Amino acid sequence: MDEGNFYLERIGEVVPVEQDVLERLFNEFLELDHIYDSAAKTVETQLRIYDNEFSMRYKRNPIHSIDSRIKSGKSIMGKLQRKGLPMTAQSAQKNLTDIAGIRVVCYYIDDIYAIAELLTRRGDFEVIKLKDYIKNPKPSGYRSFHMVVMVPVYMSTKKMTVPVEIQIRTIAMDFWASLEHQLHYKTDSIVPDDLKEELRELAGTIAETDLRMQDIYEQINEL
Repeated sequence: MDEGNFYLERIGEVVPVEQDVLERLFNEFLELDHIYDSAAKTVETQLRIYDNEFSMRYKRNPIHSIDSRIKSGKSIMGKLQRKGLPMTAQSAQKNLTDIAGIRVVCYYIDDIYAIAELLTRRGDFEVIKLKDYIKNPKPSGYRSFHMVVMVPVYMSTKKMTVPVEIQIRTIAMDFWASLEHQLHYKTDSIVPDDLKEELRELAGTIAETDLRMQDIYEQINEL
């Protein structure tokens, strides 16, 4: 094997990759990162505009925090590999909808649906997927509102449209999800059944708290 060759891991094997191929892959994923980061920034900017508008009109902010992330090239390649798909930038664009992700944390449940509705109404955003894990929680107890929107990105020579995954949840939902994720990471995803049941019960308690806080907020507004 030539000393200038590089290697790419696949399932159960190591495949040599020529220098020029590696450089091409690197450049493709670098461009991919730029495009998806631009799409995420477009959504984040729009969310901050909505939040500022609510502050002006209703004297309060519905959004507590906004976080965005772009999957790394290594993470994208790993996901394509697990799906048995070609490990290329083109394959990633065609098959993955979670390369760009945004987490929106709101104060109240009603704020979640208000923000989701506003995003749905924006003319140049196309909603391609909705998952309401608030009305229909996952078996683990996880609650959140998920949506994937196609977002236009205007480059100097072309326009591209790419998906951005948006998760919208309350502070309480985010608290539970963050700790539950940390517990799974700490235990290498193996959590005993009795503790899983306790986590589900806690998720239910937190959901009840969310509803009570929403009710208190509405009662105070009526004073």
